[in-house]
Amino acid sequence: MSTRMSVQERERFLADVHVGVLSVADVDGRGPLVVPIGYDYEPGGEIRFSTGARSRKMELIRAAGRVGFLVQTEEMPVRYVSVEGPVVAEEPVDPDEQLARSIKYLGPEEGRAWFEATKGTLADMVTVRVRPERWRTYDSSRG
Repeated sequence: MSTRMSVQERERFLADVHVGVLSVADVDGRGPLVVPIGYDYEPGGEIRFSTGARSRKMELIRAAGRVGFLVQTEEMPVRYVSVEGPVVAEEPVDPDEQLARSIKYLGPEEGRAWFEATKGTLADMVTVRVRPERWRTYDSSRG
């Protein structure tokens, strides 16, 4: 029996609430930069996340033009979706999108409080859009 997810399953899994793990090539023979990050995804669309416009992470993203991205379960059975693809846009952060992402991860009350406490930093941030091109999936409950 295959442990791969169907297209619908992988897209639904990526769209669920997970902390993503972003991976981007580094320079000078160093391993890739790998960091956890909140994100948004709708089936058939692009992965969207926000970060500091002048951060090391963003410098590397601009230089590489591509990223890897992973989401996984934290409990058994192990399930994950890993994608790789090009960065298709870098744009100013939409405050409404940032508020919605805060609520998605923290719930209505804490999400609004987090957004209010951090909205002063939005001018120094960008939203990155990544188009998934290559997918790898695993669902151990099928094994």
